[in-house]
Amino acid sequence: MELAFIDPGERRPLGEAQPAASPSYSVSLDKPDTSAPVPVSFFNRELSWLEFNRRVLNEALDERTPLLERVRFLEIFTSNLDEFYMKRVGGIKSQIAAGIVTRTPDGLTPQQQLTAIRKAVMPMLAHQAECFSSVLRPRLAEHGIYLMEWADASEADRQAARKYFRASIFPVLTPLAVDPGHPFPFISNLSDSLGIILCQPGRDDRLFARVKVPETLPRWVRLNDHDKPGEFHFVRVVDIIRNNLQDLFPNMVIVDVMPFRLTRNADIEHEEEDADDLLELIEEELRERRFATVVRLEHGPNPNAWILGFLLGELHLSEEDVYELPGELDYQDLRPVSELNIPALRYEPWTPIVPAALAAEEETDMFSLIRAGDILVHHPYESFSASVERFVKAAAADPKVLAIKMTVYRTGDDSPCIRTLIHAAEARKQVCCLVELKARFDEERNIVLAQALEKAGVHVVYGILGLKTHTKITLVVRQDSDGIRCYAHIGTGNYNVATAKVYTDLGLFTCNPAITEEIVELFHYLTGRSLKNDYKKLLVAPVNMKDRFLGLIAREVEHQKAGRPARITAKMNSLEDQEICRALYAASQAGVPIDLIIRGFCTLRPGLAGLSERIRVISVIGRFLEHSRIFHFLNGCDDPIDGEFYIGSADWMYRNLQTRVEAIVPIEVRAHRERCWDILQTMLRDRRQAWDLQSDGTYIQRIAGAKDLGTQQAIMNFFRGGAGRTQSIITP
Repeated sequence: MELAFIDPGERRPLGEAQPAASPSYSVSLDKPDTSAPVPVSFFNRELSWLEFNRRVLNEALDERTPLLERVRFLEIFTSNLDEFYMKRVGGIKSQIAAGIVTRTPDGLTPQQQLTAIRKAVMPMLAHQAECFSSVLRPRLAEHGIYLMEWADASEADRQAARKYFRASIFPVLTPLAVDPGHPFPFISNLSDSLGIILCQPGRDDRLFARVKVPETLPRWVRLNDHDKPGEFHFVRVVDIIRNNLQDLFPNMVIVDVMPFRLTRNADIEHEEEDADDLLELIEEELRERRFATVVRLEHGPNPNAWILGFLLGELHLSEEDVYELPGELDYQDLRPVSELNIPALRYEPWTPIVPAALAAEEETDMFSLIRAGDILVHHPYESFSASVERFVKAAAADPKVLAIKMTVYRTGDDSPCIRTLIHAAEARKQVCCLVELKARFDEERNIVLAQALEKAGVHVVYGILGLKTHTKITLVVRQDSDGIRCYAHIGTGNYNVATAKVYTDLGLFTCNPAITEEIVELFHYLTGRSLKNDYKKLLVAPVNMKDRFLGLIAREVEHQKAGRPARITAKMNSLEDQEICRALYAASQAGVPIDLIIRGFCTLRPGLAGLSERIRVISVIGRFLEHSRIFHFLNGCDDPIDGEFYIGSADWMYRNLQTRVEAIVPIEVRAHRERCWDILQTMLRDRRQAWDLQSDGTYIQRIAGAKDLGTQQAIMNFFRGGAGRTQSIITP
């Protein structure tokens, strides 16, 4: 069959007005500044990530997104940006403090990166504020959801707020003064605070005090006593505190108040090789992170100059670390609003279906189903509980199961899988769990989890020094009637019930000995000292994965040169590894068509004549976070389904290929390869959720027609229908 680039249809740059003939919605975002000279080969990683977050913000600006979901995307944009400043900006600032001036592949020094980041972020913050204040807030009011300014609140609402303050806020507040007897207080990461200027009556000397907004309180307080039927009245908790401060400082003069918020550096890691105990090392890193240097100070419009100067001096910050926000201090505070149960203002609910291969009677042994053939599942369209959880529970309950082994990266709170492993260990089964303590921002949860597992008798290991264990695998060893057989699950996503509802991920259940025997070896690598390096089926990082991927890319070049069909299609979260990028450039120069579906940042530059003109990069953003990794190599085949398909936990990033333990597995059942191909083609044809990356680093959003479906809606429709090929739903 002939393979050619699929025409994406009409497209528009981010910020360009919508043509009148198209569906009624509008987006207004400034295009990134591209006036500076663009390096030849690579985009800047940090700036490319910010472009990803710009696309997230666009979901809040897009009128086609349901109203409460638009509010949620404002929250996600802020949450993403917080993590970016903690990890990436924190890391850059550490480089500057250490005197490092090494340039990035695109030619920027650390200081130049900070300047470019600020220049990119400020317009986005302005668009976010404009969207909330001028569009979403009035629209919410039209639906009876009132986010009130204190000055506009009715007397009844103010009295209700006053009552709430005395009963629920006042007792937990701790005003902290700063004077010779009271040192400047510790201010925790991402906490909301009020900086206050006080004077004693009749005196002019200024005193500083800080009041922390307790994290236990909702940031927008619903005044239920004064809701009318069908109405919701909300007031900011910071406004309630601000307008009742006199209760905290009786007989003092309150001169001015300035809300502010700090962000601390989370890029703190020690050399593991020097550690006697990895658990103690991670606990020490957590303690240090709590008191890490401040990398950002945020405040609202019209700040008090004296308070701001006082904070800069005490926190040792410069003006470039200060961000004046034109709107809300933290849009994550809007969660009580975005979580309102108003179906008409939300996405249509989606209930994951039971995978067809697992839809047999409940008493049917899951291991019998897997023996009948490999099973591929696609979350959140197909149920995580009816597949992965069922697999782990079956292993724990089955008396024929001899051992269970699992890797844990991020599980979420109260994970059913972890509870099941504990029950299995208590039932005297041999259970081994690899818990990755270094999963960023999940360290505390994973420490508690590891201790609970150990207490129950689970063999807990923390992996290999110097490497994060990011692979998602479970192995079950069972005494079948014909001998011991191994069953495995290899996935692209974490064993996390919450994210399984909102992240798109694939998982393969198999008892194919050629695969499971290598998974046994992989666990020996993780828990013991196995140095196996001749995996045949699995691509394992950092053992053979990078070399195998480079070899697969080179093989497509050879097919192209020999006149045989050649093509590369890959879907992942991010693309950054320079060797992989250079191999893709070489493949493009040799004439190999390459389609890359990269949700997040991408440092590869597509569409450059003589370098990457055969490479196309798209990003798909929607209600679910595109998290699955799928790799396809045509391998000289006329029919793409006959090519090679792989899924797994790794992106084409240096850290995934070199400093993490990852596993990629081949998809060998033809029906499963068809499903993977349909997913890829559906995304490439998407005219609703897809963005095309341009050679200058900008993204252009495709314009949907009235009948066009986005990838995720098309796949939901497919699963509702229960039959047929996914691509047939979206193909014109």
